[in-house]
Amino acid sequence: MTELLSIDFMQRALIAALLVGTVAPMVGIFLVQRRLSLIGDGMGHVALAGVAIGLVTGVAPVWTALVAAVAAAVVIELLRTRGRTNGDVALAVIFYGGIAAGVVIISKSPEGTPANLMKYLFGSILTTTSSDLYLFAGLAVLIAATTWALRPRLFAVANDEEYARAVGIPVLPLNIVLAVLTATTVVVAMRVVGLLLISALMIVPNAASQLIARSFSGALRWAIAFGLVSSVGGVALSYPLNTPSGGTIVLLAVGLFIITAVVATLRTHVSRRRHDVAEVHPHEHGVECGHEAIPHGDHVDYVHDGHLHAAHESHYDEHGHGAGPSDQESASATSATSATTGTTR
Repeated sequence: MTELLSIDFMQRALIAALLVGTVAPMVGIFLVQRRLSLIGDGMGHVALAGVAIGLVTGVAPVWTALVAAVAAAVVIELLRTRGRTNGDVALAVIFYGGIAAGVVIISKSPEGTPANLMKYLFGSILTTTSSDLYLFAGLAVLIAATTWALRPRLFAVANDEEYARAVGIPVLPLNIVLAVLTATTVVVAMRVVGLLLISALMIVPNAASQLIARSFSGALRWAIAFGLVSSVGGVALSYPLNTPSGGTIVLLAVGLFIITAVVATLRTHVSRRRHDVAEVHPHEHGVECGHEAIPHGDHVDYVHDGHLHAAHESHYDEHGHGAGPSDQESASATSATSATTGTTR
């Protein structure tokens, strides 16, 4: 790692990866909520046309890609909102039109070589210059600040657009802002991840985070953590492995998703079995069953044959031992033990 930090282009690449790994999941979480997971791909294809225009005209490709992607984002959102065509059709038209225009235009440029095209499509750690890094940093700060400031409203619109409109939230402007943020994120990430793979960094960390998070804010924090590990780790691994940075980043993100899915499944399986079931218990407890009832957290235990039994679904759980009225203290101790060990009824 010390060797990587001593190389100039790797320093720039790692900083760019840090920026991308932070902002891509922040924007992507709202795309996942709105079921627009593939919109990043559409923006990437249009950005390719912008890159091609930049190569032909001699303008910095980052700027032309940004203009093309933002314009396409606004057009897609307006078409979807006005109902002249649905979102999927509008996205498909932009998707294929953008990549076709990019391929045709870039073929007319002296710099339109396959190697030059590949670095934009799939990322290249060698292409991040100091001027690019300053631009990416400025755009990343703008994306993060805007997303953070508008996150309650963006969440409201993404969660229930009709309700948000009914309570007076400006839905169309917020949707356009989200589309522009998506387009800008695509451009920020194109040198590190690539135009064809950036959507994965927006979506996969969020897919993983939703497997373990219990709230929107928790999901956002986990998504950013997964995004940072994937982007920075992918760039760091791509150098010694001599592999494309974009593909390495996405494969690492997919690997984290698989690991998270396995851990979440095991955790669910264990939590469902994290209680002791009374082996034989034909008696059904109730208010008039004749056994002492002892409050225990959010439920009631019944003292039966020296044991504390609690109803749970179609069976009774074993919650400790008791021998009568004095078992109030035993029940309290059992409750404390359950809280410490994570036992559930």
